[in-house]
Amino acid sequence: MKTRGKRTVLRTRRQLEEEEGAREEMIAEEEEETAAAGTDGDSGLEGEISGDYEGGDETEAEAPRCPKELDVHIGGRRVLINVYPLVVNVNLTARGKGRMRSRVTWDLCWAWYRVLPEAQQTRIARMGFEHLLSVRTFHVDVPYLEVLRERWEEDYKAFIMPWGHMIPTLEDVAYLTGLPVQGEPVVRQERSDYHDDIVELLEPEFMAGRRRPIRSILLGSLSEAVGLRGRRRGPLEMLEEFYTGVRGALDLGDRSEERSVRIFVAYLFGRLLFATQSSQMNCKFVLLLRDLTQVGRYAWGTAMLGHLFSLLPSSSRRSQSTGGFTPFLQIWGYTRFPMGRGTQVEGRQTMVPLMARWEVAPDPRVMDWRVEDVRAALDHYPHDQVVWTPYAGEVDASHPAVAAGHPLFDHHLLLLCLGTCEVLYLELVVRTLGWHQPAVEVPSLGREGHSHRWFFTEDRDWSEEHGTTVTYWQEGGEQVLRQTNLEDSAAYLEGYRAHYAG
Repeated sequence: MKTRGKRTVLRTRRQLEEEEGAREEMIAEEEEETAAAGTDGDSGLEGEISGDYEGGDETEAEAPRCPKELDVHIGGRRVLINVYPLVVNVNLTARGKGRMRSRVTWDLCWAWYRVLPEAQQTRIARMGFEHLLSVRTFHVDVPYLEVLRERWEEDYKAFIMPWGHMIPTLEDVAYLTGLPVQGEPVVRQERSDYHDDIVELLEPEFMAGRRRPIRSILLGSLSEAVGLRGRRRGPLEMLEEFYTGVRGALDLGDRSEERSVRIFVAYLFGRLLFATQSSQMNCKFVLLLRDLTQVGRYAWGTAMLGHLFSLLPSSSRRSQSTGGFTPFLQIWGYTRFPMGRGTQVEGRQTMVPLMARWEVAPDPRVMDWRVEDVRAALDHYPHDQVVWTPYAGEVDASHPAVAAGHPLFDHHLLLLCLGTCEVLYLELVVRTLGWHQPAVEVPSLGREGHSHRWFFTEDRDWSEEHGTTVTYWQEGGEQVLRQTNLEDSAAYLEGYRAHYAG
């Protein structure tokens, strides 16, 4: 079977310099975060939605190869299924690490945006964030995300499922979040020291007592600057009650409208769209907010997806905390293979963003839905109930994010987010386009992306260093060709089982 040849992306990185500085900077960041944790009420559990449950076992027995009757949640209902599971050999190195935490502050972003003056809300909406910020917050399904991240295959940027590869696509981003996926790539400068930029764009107070070089900023200091230090929604607190408390506490002071908007959007980046496994935000994102009139031209949804891809392998390997916009990943999973604690509310949200259709049970213990339950349910999930084309027939295909992004939905692309370039291997999941999946020699795909999340000792201009990939993006990537002579995906599945099941 012929496959697309491996493309070489020019990489003019000073890798030795990066690697020498990386370890020192990571240690310095951790020390600064630890030192601040005792005094900053916003740097601890605020911003983390963590499930109170035990992690997976240290070792797992191989799933049975005989037909098995299993009680499974599918779309909010319980059904008994008899299946013959495909056992895929996935290196589940994340198991046994205990409680997983998602560093996402959805509640505070949602409430903060709503209590801002109307003029500031309008400016933020024009940046492309209005639709996402209209979604009412929901609980993070920690066991579900834990099992998903176990199955992430870094080499092919895909989740290894019993029924084949699955990859979140730009179509998912556009329909579920309403974020723009078409536009200018998020590639601008990165500096070795952001001190002067923070003073100019945010406030000099953020730099008080800080030693140069400045490369990151505590997210808690952003919320503290507007009177929201330590604000987090209690486990029994209604969203409207939390909103009322935020409205009463917000204090914008006498700062300019531009600075107030930048502080909010910086927090939105660090706690939601580009969340990491740290309570600090890399200041590189602040530079994107220099000219607020230009912020709306960026493909924020594409950058979000690339950032998520870049953090999934680190989440899978070593950390109890996971980065990236995990609520999107959670709803993507519910949409494609409905299970877990999410249910669609009948009659809610017929328009984009479709994330708003879902509700999630607030506590894993309510439904006794633990990691091992999700793991077993996913292993035995009925293959014929996987939803490959969930947006067929949606009435909101004219939504700006969907309409503008539609030309990209069947294209092989490189996802850019500053120093990150991640590959979207759409040819592995053409069933999401409504096509039969041809056999693909997975190892031949190669690796074309790269991620540089470290700090540097000198300034970098990613628009220049990503030159070939920026051009590739601006040209619309490469259309995935449909093989029209296939009657089914049997050949692909046979090769998939041979590769992963052994």
